[in-house]
Formats: sequence, C-alpha cells, structure tokens
Amino acid sequence: MITNVHLKTIKNILAPNKNKHIKIIECPRDAMQGIHDFIPTETKIGYLNALLQVGFHTLDFGSFVSPKAIPQMRDTAEVLAGLDLSSTQTSLLAIVANERGARDAASHPEIDILGYPFSISETFQLRNTNATIEESLDRVKTIQEICLQSNKQLLIYISMGFGNPYGDAWNVDIVQDWIEKLADMDINIFQLSDTIGVAKPESIAYLFSELIPPNPHVEFGAHFHTTLASWEEKVHNAYINGCLRFDGTIKGMGGCPMAQNDLVGNMPSEYLIQYFNRLESPLSLDLTSYQKAMDIAQSIFRF
Repeated sequence: MITNVHLKTIKNILAPNKNKHIKIIECPRDAMQGIHDFIPTETKIGYLNALLQVGFHTLDFGSFVSPKAIPQMRDTAEVLAGLDLSSTQTSLLAIVANERGARDAASHPEIDILGYPFSISETFQLRNTNATIEESLDRVKTIQEICLQSNKQLLIYISMGFGNPYGDAWNVDIVQDWIEKLADMDINIFQLSDTIGVAKPESIAYLFSELIPPNPHVEFGAHFHTTLASWEEKVHNAYINGCLRFDGTIKGMGGCPMAQNDLVGNMPSEYLIQYFNRLESPLSLDLTSYQKAMDIAQSIFRF
C-alpha cells in the first residue's frame, strides 16, 4: 500500500509524466463473458450506454467469436446497434479470434479497435483460440490486413504474459521476441495480460522497463487479473515504469473463462481511479456518470 510518506517521492519520480494522459479502458465484455445466465440484450445496452458517458478512453464492449465458446457474447452485433454514440469520445473495441470474426467486426463502422488474444503459452493459445502459436501468428497477419483495409486498429493482448499454470516456458526474453515479431507487422498497441493473476511486482517492473524505452512508437498497456490484496503493487510497478494504459472493470468483475476453473477477478476500475487521483494524474473522467454506471452494474452482477 502506498502511504502518504511515499506519495511525494513518487510524484517527484513521475514528474516528467505529469501531463501525460492516463488511458483507462473499461472492459464490460470481460466482466460479462464468464457469467452463465444470459444477460438480456437490452440490459447490456443500458449498461454500456451508461459507461459511454464516463469518458473512458476505450470500451471493450463485446466479441465476435463462436457463440458455442462464449455464449454470453452471442448478441454483440445487436448490442452495438443499440448503443448511443452521439455524445461520447470513447472508442469501441471488440475481441476477435479468427478471420471470420475479424471480418464480422470490421463490417461495423462504429468499431474502432479489434483485439486479438495472442498467448505466449502454447497450451492456452490452443485452449483459447483453437490454434497453435504459429497458426495464431498467421491469423494475426490476416486480421491486420483486414484492419488496414477497414481503417481499424489492431490491439494484441499478450495472454499469459507474466507466466502460466501449464508448465509452458516463460521468461522475459520470450515476451520480447514475440512482441518484436508482431511489431514488425506494424502493430503498435500491446496489452500485457496477467491472465490468471500471477504477475509479481518484479516481473511487471522488468517487462515494462525493458519494453517501453526501445519501442517509442509502440503503446504498451496492462491487463491485470488480481486479488484485492495485490492490485496496487501491480498498478504501481507498471506505472512507475512507463505504462500509461490500464484495463479494468467495475468492482473487478469477470475473468477469463478459458484459463482455469476458478476465475481470477479483473482489476477494479474504481481502484485505478483512486490510485491516479491520489497521484494527481489526469484522467478526465465524469465520476457522477461512473457512479450511475456502478449502480447499474450492481443490478447486473449483484456484487
């Protein structure tokens, strides 16, 4: 926990980043996708429309994947049609897992970003997208071509980026090698994903401090799954080492249903807001609208 004693020192360390805007990405798709009972489409639309008024940089709102794999997201196109985008600057992001999903997502002009989960764990890549890492590399090439043709951005999640529970090899060199290969395709947004909540402060600090300086044209973000006891040290070590982009969900709801039987919660976005407000870092969020969205989330997730 960061104490007031350390707060002034931290602010001095971060002084060069004082005016750099922190990007908070709210991920209701990640919060909802593992819920067994189907959430009515109109309920999703109402919740997402509330989130669109908060001022998040991006809303990870849905996915174009097989309804057999993620049945909760089978109505993403219908949800998109019901969103009111007339008074928001928030970008829309949709998750895809193959060429078909990418083409479906790219056909919607309202969507700005396509996200692809690229695991550096062979076991999880097969489990999550039914493809090997090498096959996923080919998929990324195709999806990037679709994005370029349709004026979309491609965001790559480096799944199991901080380790995995399967015994597959992991180290920082593996992470760096895959990012270099993917960055060569002109992909410039990477979200390092702590898919099962195993990231340690040391590995977080090392990855971001080693990846960010030599890649000034690449944006690195953090997608942390976490327990309430470890959230702050994860955010802190990412931020002081140059990360300015963070995923979260209200109350930390959700987790990856493809990772293991027990879901590890997402990063609570209200904790992100608390952390950056304490450091007086700019967020530009409407906290009244955030509270309204949290009230709606209470009825959906019953936390």
